[in-house]
Amino acid sequence: MSAGMQALGMGPALLFCPGDRPDRFRKAAERSDAVILDLEDAVGPESKSQAREAVRAADLDPERTLVRVQDASAPGFDDDLAAVAASPFRTVMLAKAESAAQVDRVVAAVPGARVVVLCETARGVLAAEQLAAHDAVVGMMWGAEDLVASIGGTSSRDESGAYRDVAMHARSRILLAAAAFGITAIDAIRADIQDLEGAHAEAVDAAASGFGAKAAIHPSHVEPYRRAFAPTDAELEQARRILDAATRNPGVFSFEGQMVDEPILRHARSVVARAPRSAG
Repeated sequence: MSAGMQALGMGPALLFCPGDRPDRFRKAAERSDAVILDLEDAVGPESKSQAREAVRAADLDPERTLVRVQDASAPGFDDDLAAVAASPFRTVMLAKAESAAQVDRVVAAVPGARVVVLCETARGVLAAEQLAAHDAVVGMMWGAEDLVASIGGTSSRDESGAYRDVAMHARSRILLAAAAFGITAIDAIRADIQDLEGAHAEAVDAAASGFGAKAAIHPSHVEPYRRAFAPTDAELEQARRILDAATRNPGVFSFEGQMVDEPILRHARSVVARAPRSAG
């Protein structure tokens, strides 16, 4: 398993759940690899206090639960952190993260906090390396729509549904920063809930590119994400055969017409690491 996946260690399909809907908490946790209890966008101003109380009282597995708090400039930021500190949860997703100083505020308020920084503004993307280097940061996620809005744009995708260049640049920047510091990179949500094929295709690309997980806003995307991150039987068999051949051939060698060197072996190890545990 990669260093980044060890850093977060929650599985590939993360599901957001509104913090003011405690009736959905357990079901969201059961349907996903980890649930993100949301105190930010999914909760209206009139329901923030109710959501914080629900998070404090939530009876979920802390190892599979994150809490997304509002950005550091929001009036309720400190109240969000106080709610997390009073809860059993210690993995905090910081919305619109832009500086290490903001992460310091999370750590000061929540003892033992493990922070996932959500880079969804121009400042946040440009500070990716600084954020990734923070000792408390275990993961990085990017957000397309808030990012494009922060630079005056109107849509993160073109007419074909593909991300615009600026969004792809941000996605790559977050992925590279996370990899450089050995933490988990989390791919952005897909807003089109009904497009399950598109969700799967996007997750396939995320897994192949090196992301450790992808976030969802609807449980219907969990299965396509899991399927995308798990290697096919053919991919797994091929990877295992390459690794087996490497035990008999030190150094660079030829395998079925392909030159195999250390990068190819690392690819094979990554494929095996993504296999479901039941598959070995």
